[in-house]
Amino acid sequence: MTTVPIPNIRNFSIVAHIDHGKSTLADRLIQMTGGLSDREMAGKEQVLDSMDIERERGITIKAQTVRLKYRAKDGKDYIFNLMDTPGHVDFAYEVSRSLAACEGSLLVVDASQGVEAQTLANVYQALDNNHEIVPVLNKVDLPASEPEKVKQQIEDVIGIDASDAVMISAKTGLGVPDVLEAIVTRLLPPKGDKDATLKALLVDSWYDVYLGVVVLIRVVDGVMKKGQRIRMMGTGAAYDIERVGFFTPKMQQVDELGPGEIGFITAAIKEVADTRVGDTITDDRNPVKEMLPGFKPAIPVVFCGLFPVDADDFETLRAAMGKLRLNDASFSFEMETSAALGFGFRCGFLGLLHLEIIQERLSREFDLNLIATAPSVIYKMKLTDGSEIEIHNPIDMPDVVKIAEIDEPWIEATILTPDEYLGSVLKLCQDRRGAQKELTYVGSRAMVKYDLPLNEVVFDFYDRLKSVSKGYASFDYHLTDYKPADLVKMQILVNGEPVDALSMLVHRTRAEGRGRAMVEKMKELIPPHMFQIPIQAAIGGKVVARETVRALRKDVTAKCYGGDITRKRKLLEKQKEGKKKMRQFGKVDIPQEAFIAALKVDS
Repeated sequence: MTTVPIPNIRNFSIVAHIDHGKSTLADRLIQMTGGLSDREMAGKEQVLDSMDIERERGITIKAQTVRLKYRAKDGKDYIFNLMDTPGHVDFAYEVSRSLAACEGSLLVVDASQGVEAQTLANVYQALDNNHEIVPVLNKVDLPASEPEKVKQQIEDVIGIDASDAVMISAKTGLGVPDVLEAIVTRLLPPKGDKDATLKALLVDSWYDVYLGVVVLIRVVDGVMKKGQRIRMMGTGAAYDIERVGFFTPKMQQVDELGPGEIGFITAAIKEVADTRVGDTITDDRNPVKEMLPGFKPAIPVVFCGLFPVDADDFETLRAAMGKLRLNDASFSFEMETSAALGFGFRCGFLGLLHLEIIQERLSREFDLNLIATAPSVIYKMKLTDGSEIEIHNPIDMPDVVKIAEIDEPWIEATILTPDEYLGSVLKLCQDRRGAQKELTYVGSRAMVKYDLPLNEVVFDFYDRLKSVSKGYASFDYHLTDYKPADLVKMQILVNGEPVDALSMLVHRTRAEGRGRAMVEKMKELIPPHMFQIPIQAAIGGKVVARETVRALRKDVTAKCYGGDITRKRKLLEKQKEGKKKMRQFGKVDIPQEAFIAALKVDS
């Protein structure tokens, strides 16, 4: 099979906010171009969402690629390479990779909901990649849809002409043929030179049990053939190509891929870590001089400890994390131990949803029962000796005397909310130490930009935002920089012993409130022992909140009836001495549920 002529190729991705219908549109495009027969599509929606979690939650986590054939009205045959991208903020790096491999984007906007925070974020990414954008209004068959109003919104907020937006209903298939024609007529073909030296972009890679590492590539120049020896320019490793092909969404093998084409290769690569996303692939014997710009590596933003409830599961957890890491290069982990929770791992994630998904996959795919410690972010500390260190875990914080300054990460958050909830949203941001940057209106919806400390966002900001806006507000953020902050390390002491799993770095102004909430919660959760147990929240040597779990008492005076009061007093004194001694040497058993509940404590 020869390579496809470049003018007949269209590479595009579908970008949109969560739930605006990207994956459903992808289904219709696959169906109408004959990528899968009606029988193969039967009873299965969101064909490209292959993970169970994706299907259950109705979200896309991994960007997926599919190659479609289409005969246009002009009688020519075209090849479409479609990339379905995630809409959620935590998976924005998946979006950036897909956009770099394409020339155009279909911007899907729900005609009843209008422009949302993530719509903006993804469109700006597409514009940064010089994409031609075709606006598509989905769900126009719903009674609540207002296409004219939404077109105006797209023009006002994003600034692109939406007068000729394609009106569709991805669910029923209404208007989808117009989308196919728009792809042919309004998107540009890729550029590339077939006779030049091979230059290809490594878009993604994942582990397949039978084939080893499968590498998704976009050929820029030259031809990639079976049996060719290639070199990864970033890592310097060389491999012989075993298979070349593309997805329709089924795997199809071919002899070669030409410029502008998107497909996959396998080459006996053992580790996904050997294939750096954004790397340039070239011919080993005749390499190109300059690498492609590539992408920024995915940098973990949120850290938390994951510990098995049953200590015997530690090795299973280690193996499970290794397997997940094979297919998710943005997830990182290292071993750590905790006096309260035993052996476990300190893990890095791109955000709270990413953390939740990984946790759910570990418990579901590997049948593990886990405890997660409170999420924390990366703090930069300048020490008095002039050096700088990064802290992921509050336990590793050096002595206060040695610290000159603590810097915490800040984000710029964009929140879109209906007007009636604006007051509650502003109050929430204000309570989280936010600084308002701008406030504009998009029709009847307000768009607020806030600078917020990431520390305040990772806890439960998203849940609170949803509850104060009854689910209508949408939220997107990106890291901006580090700023100095008055942070203190707060420890929870149980019977005078610090519990390392509950240590946290908090802003000095919020320490007392957070500490009080924590000790009150712990008081309810720790069962009474034979002696009383003080629970304290302390900053350095200063206790900011305290609660006491009362002791269980045996009635030692039960057998004294009548007689002198001093007999009873003597027995009570003896019991008191015993309790004192017990408290000195007694060990407090904190049940596992207490940790789990305490870590979920809401400030």
